[in-house]
Amino acid sequence: MSKHITIELERASPRKTLAASWWTRWSARLLIGFITGSLFAFLALPLVSLLLHAPLDVLLSSMFQPGVLEALQLSIFTTLASLLFTVVFGLPVAYLLARFRFPGHKVLETLVMLPTVLPPVVAGIALLLTFGRLGLVGHYLTPWGITLPFTTTAVIMAQTFISAPFFITSAKAGIEQLDIRYELASATLGASRFYTFRRVVLPLIRPALFSGIGLAWTRALGEFGATITFAGSFPGVTQTLPIAVYITSENDLDAAVAVSVVLLAISFGVLLVVQIERAHHPK
Repeated sequence: MSKHITIELERASPRKTLAASWWTRWSARLLIGFITGSLFAFLALPLVSLLLHAPLDVLLSSMFQPGVLEALQLSIFTTLASLLFTVVFGLPVAYLLARFRFPGHKVLETLVMLPTVLPPVVAGIALLLTFGRLGLVGHYLTPWGITLPFTTTAVIMAQTFISAPFFITSAKAGIEQLDIRYELASATLGASRFYTFRRVVLPLIRPALFSGIGLAWTRALGEFGATITFAGSFPGVTQTLPIAVYITSENDLDAAVAVSVVLLAISFGVLLVVQIERAHHPK
């Protein structure tokens, strides 16, 4: 009797296992689909609501107001300037962190990454306490007639401070993934380190550089907290697009939506190009 029961259980076990496997597989798919769909909806619906808030003619008329165009021109100028400083000064830092190990390496790496988690307003206050008229560095500049806070230069500094880590992180990752034997082979052939970096390393890490540039530029374009704290909001001088959205929303919601749509379109376009570049050059 017990032998008969054991045989029946052994026969039934595979069927039960298969049914349990089928149910687990489909239940897992449904759960993952629900979670993924919910997240996509949470991210997409506010953006869709932004686009559907006002008719196209209203958005266009609001977009071409003098204040909006002025903020757009200022944002393009300051973000390109901050991007230039980020690349020039960030690329050597990325190479240093990727290729060399020295005392304090982890401390320096953490310091570079700190602005990505630091609240932007705190970053603005830190910049103000450093480069203000009575700041750590600023009080040495004041006798020379150099004033940095609440100027266009302050906007560029704030954007660079916030966005540089994104470029450095991407460039560092690209250099770390590059086989060092390429550099050793170039050195064996008599090339200098700078020539090797310029003609061997940079071309091979181009996708990582392109990705870092895109991320850094879009982050600088959307910077608000550090900028308004360190540079203020003066039309034509320090009022960038994000600040214009904040100021305009108090009196003219349609104009604020128009500026927001401009920011959304530019950021989406740049990030889409970055994703396409990554897909074409995965390494």
